Amino acid sequence: MIAKLKNVALVLSGLALALLAAAHPDAQAQPFPAKPVRIVVPQTPGGASDALARIMSVKLSEKWGQPVVVENRAGAGGNIGMDVVAKSPADGYTLLMSYVGTHAINGALYKSLPFDPEKDFAAVATLATLPFVAVVNPKNPAKSVQDLVAQARTSQVTFGSAGNGSVNHLLGEMFGSAAQVKLVHVPYKGAAPALQDLLGGQIQVVFTSMPSVAQFVRNGTLNALAVTSARRSESFKDIPTIAESGYPGFDVNPWFGLFAPAGTPAAVIRQINADINAVMKQKDTVDKFAAQGAEVYETTPEQFAAILNADIAKWSKIVRESGAKVD
Repeated sequence: MIAKLKNVALVLSGLALALLAAAHPDAQAQPFPAKPVRIVVPQTPGGASDALARIMSVKLSEKWGQPVVVENRAGAGGNIGMDVVAKSPADGYTLLMSYVGTHAINGALYKSLPFDPEKDFAAVATLATLPFVAVVNPKNPAKSVQDLVAQARTSQVTFGSAGNGSVNHLLGEMFGSAAQVKLVHVPYKGAAPALQDLLGGQIQVVFTSMPSVAQFVRNGTLNALAVTSARRSESFKDIPTIAESGYPGFDVNPWFGLFAPAGTPAAVIRQINADINAVMKQKDTVDKFAAQGAEVYETTPEQFAAILNADIAKWSKIVRESGAKVD
């Protein structure tokens, strides 16, 4: 009899705990985030990805009440950092700061990758679109896109890039095709050394992200000939577009956004997306993005995934046509 009463008591106790847990779901699982979050940037400090990630890390840290740390893991055209995230726990605590150059191009550029750009990542949220810009040394007599094209018709014009198959490289090829001129490609190990040689006069032009040269353009260290987007940058309205410089239809305005490892719970992805979109509506975030030449770009995870899939198809075609390869 006593044993039966004990069993009944245990059952009732279990039911009580179950009811308590149902009434208070937070008792079962801690809300996200319950510990520091890391954003892996697969490029060196100073570029567009790094600048945007650092702005977002501060805003998310304020919102979440947890440290959000930016970790630069550069190398192999962004593949080293991407691989780190692809192999991280799928819990939302490791995010990848990516852009069209790494996520939509590398799959076509490299013979083999230790990850799948589509299957091994979950799209979380876009942050911004950010035009690239064609810049020249002030000593270069070319003061416009038309001048640069005329220069290329009569002499050799070299353009530097962050490496074979990089957005900088492919943009130069696309521009040459649109203008029907041959530009000589000079690949570097990163955008910084390409800009260094541009400043030194060793090459004639570089197509690069606005944040990497914004200060140079503002202080006159480099001259900006045109932006690659269909419309002018809100922060640099005096710089014309390539399209309005005589090549209508030219429009390259790369997106930047955050990814998580595949398998990250949908509820966590939705929360991060909602929190990111919320902080991007804040005026100081918009202003900080604008100072980099970037414009806030808001999407759902599903919309971002669709954009990625379309851009993989688009840029894979451009890579094939350019003949760019990396062993």
